[in-house]
Amino acid sequence: MRLAILRVIRKIGAVSVFSRYVALGDSFTEGVGDPYPQSPNGLRGWADRVALSLAQMNPELRYANLAVRGRRMDEILDEQLQTAVMLEPDLVTIYAGMNNLLLPRNDVDAMMARYADGLKTLQQTGAVVLTFTAADLGTVPLFRWLRGRAAVYNELLRGIADDLDLTLVDFWRYSEFQDSRLWDSDRIHLSPLGHERFAARVLDRLAISHELTSRSAALLSSAPPVRDFRSNLRWTAAFAAPWLAKRMRRAKPGAGMAPKLTTLTKVM
Repeated sequence: MRLAILRVIRKIGAVSVFSRYVALGDSFTEGVGDPYPQSPNGLRGWADRVALSLAQMNPELRYANLAVRGRRMDEILDEQLQTAVMLEPDLVTIYAGMNNLLLPRNDVDAMMARYADGLKTLQQTGAVVLTFTAADLGTVPLFRWLRGRAAVYNELLRGIADDLDLTLVDFWRYSEFQDSRLWDSDRIHLSPLGHERFAARVLDRLAISHELTSRSAALLSSAPPVRDFRSNLRWTAAFAAPWLAKRMRRAKPGAGMAPKLTTLTKVM
């Protein structure tokens, strides 16, 4: 009975109104790069911003965010998938696989086959399922080598989304995210402005009206700052070198961390 109800999304006019939103993923969905002391984990992020906009349309909306930084594809599917299913969502967002692409060796075809199974499981709840291609990090010196892997990941994901009739947010094709102001100082996580802009993209894909880009539109109307040799040197010392050192020690980000919202919670 619940599945039948979920498959028919309530609408006001031509606008979908969601009541149970669950976000899955890694640091990208957790909100790293967007500090917010009032949040249970001290972060806000694009998913929280999407939930807030959805709650403005439906004050009864409940929201869970199961994402944890550093999680790889298998961990996201093993640790978050069944929890999400049990929460009986009518909207799911999931972003997984980028931490796998950073590994020295990774079987992208096998990873995406498992991802397809997980996405199908989420779809069978009756929820609207949004998934995301990888961003183009080709402008970041440390991650230029990742570009080819990400392109393969993206093309396989586009095929899966077509086959399952999922809603795809094609991050790779959003050229505005070449602007350095949309990225945190580590250049791999979104800045607060970037999280706001990405939330707007998600809401646009859902055909939900919002005013999230009003602030960023004004700021982005000017030319972005140029990353010169000195800024690249500072970034190398502050982020790139420590990141490589942690990788060599096989230190895992997010070890022992719990998701910020494991149960459906009213959006404040």
